[in-house]
Parts: sequence; structure tokens; C-alpha cells
Amino acid sequence: MTPSADKTQMRGRYIELLHAVVCERRARGVLRSMPVLALLAMLVAGLHGCGFQLRGAVDIPPGLSPVYVRGGGLVGRSVEARLAASGVPSTRSAADAGLVIDILSENRNARVVAVDQNGKALGYMLTSRVRFSVVDSSGAAIIEPQELTLDRTFDDNPDVAVLGKELETDIIYGDMADDAADQVILRLRAALRQRTGTGA
Repeated sequence: MTPSADKTQMRGRYIELLHAVVCERRARGVLRSMPVLALLAMLVAGLHGCGFQLRGAVDIPPGLSPVYVRGGGLVGRSVEARLAASGVPSTRSAADAGLVIDILSENRNARVVAVDQNGKALGYMLTSRVRFSVVDSSGAAIIEPQELTLDRTFDDNPDVAVLGKELETDIIYGDMADDAADQVILRLRAALRQRTGTGA
């Protein structure tokens, strides 16, 4: 077996292990967000989830359609997925949009929150900060720029290889991006209700 094939096989085994861990933690309420398997589906084709579905749903008034999501990253793609699942028309051009969702920034950081007697890190707090705004076609603000902050804890298990730790942190950050996208949609729904009485 070539080194590349061996690494691919190892990655597959870690994904299977992490998938089982995610499902078990979700059952215990440790991971709250349902769409965490979206990232796993990207990592391995044909992977079956443990009952997730997109939570974000929004109705866009015809006068504010189609929608353009500006800014890439996990949050932008997750927002786009929720809009598509809601049947909301989208566009790839801001000039054609009735509504523009701007993902202005998406930042991550990790800090040590637990150490052993030798000073080795045992646990981390992972933080994701997402700044976004929403405007209509005239540039009028529907949601002024605001920041979302999400935190998750991550235990550094010394028995897990580096590749497994990287995959688990990727899954956690993907889960946080899904949560952020849900919050963007929820705030958009509230803003649309206030503005037009629709968007429920």
C-alpha cells in the first residue's frame, strides 16, 4: 500500500470514529447543533448521518428576492444552503440582488483552559467570531453590522493522533459555522417581520 493510500485509509477510519463520537455526544446533548454532519458529508462521500436536518428556514418577500450572499467561508456556504433549502431564489451578482447578506469577517482562535501537572495542555476553548450585515438593493440596512461569538470546548486526548485531532477540530468549527448560519437566518427573519410583517 502506498503512503498516500495508507493516509487515505487512516483518514477514513478517523472519520468513522469521529462520526460515532459526534452521534454519541449529540445524544447526550454535548453537541447541540443538528447540521454538524454537513462537514462529514464533505469529507467522505456516501457517509450517512444520524438524523440531522437544516434548522434555518426563512421566507423572503418577492420585492427582496433574489438573495446574494457575499463572503465565502463556512458560514457563507452554510447560509446559502439554508436559503436553498427554504426555496429562496439566489443570485451570484450583487447588482441583481434584492437582498445582500454580507459575511464581513469570520475569525477563529483557541486558548488553553486546562493543563496537566506538567503544564501540557489538556483542553482548549475554541472561539469563532462572525461579523455580518444585511442590506436591500438600495443599500439600506436591514440588519446593521453585528458580531456573533460562538464557543466550544475541545479536549486534547493524548491517545488520538494529530490527524484525528485536526479532523475533530474541523468538525467542531464546521458545527459552529452551522450555528452561526442559523443565527444569521433567525435574525434575518426577525428583521423582516419588523420591516414588512412577513418572513416568518
